[in-house]
Amino acid sequence: MSSSQPEKIDKRHLRTVRTREKLLSAARDVFLEQGFQTATISQVIKQAGVGYGTAYVHFEGKDELLVVLMEDVMSRFHAIAERTFEPATPMEAKERIVTQATDFLRLAEEERAMLRIVEQAIGVSYIVRAKWKAIRERFIDRISQDIQYAQETGLARQDVDPKLVARGWFFANEMYLFEVVREEATATIEEIAHVLATIYTQGLYRIED
Repeated sequence: MSSSQPEKIDKRHLRTVRTREKLLSAARDVFLEQGFQTATISQVIKQAGVGYGTAYVHFEGKDELLVVLMEDVMSRFHAIAERTFEPATPMEAKERIVTQATDFLRLAEEERAMLRIVEQAIGVSYIVRAKWKAIRERFIDRISQDIQYAQETGLARQDVDPKLVARGWFFANEMYLFEVVREEATATIEEIAHVLATIYTQGLYRIED
């Protein structure tokens, strides 16, 4: 192998990365301007300034573009859900859960524009809907791990299925997430997080006020 081959490979890889970034950046702009249903892959390609053949090497259509953008946004939500959870007391557990719920909804407010596109796409795209389901299951798995930890350390009641409780907790947060995104919330984020966490933790941890 000649010494120039690794350099050629590196340059080719760099061009590939840059093309992919151009397409994703253009897709975000087009989605935010046009909405998911109205946006077309042709608009994205034109905005990115790349050839059609090149574009389709990276993405088969707008659904796949949105999935990647959605993964990027949701990674920030996962970072909140996957914080270390090792409370020493039921009250400490509640405090951490209130903080997580608050941060989760604040991030929904911050990412409102992109999450509106995601919600539109969930309703019309099987690919996006399937991806959202996978994202949801990752949240539920993590929550169930936290519940199991609380049960194993004697902080939480033992007579409930962690997975079922986790699903209920996530679906409540998901509902309010999209209310915040649509600007339909009838209370502040702090109030919503406090009420949600109070109901959840009192049922699971039997915390007395």
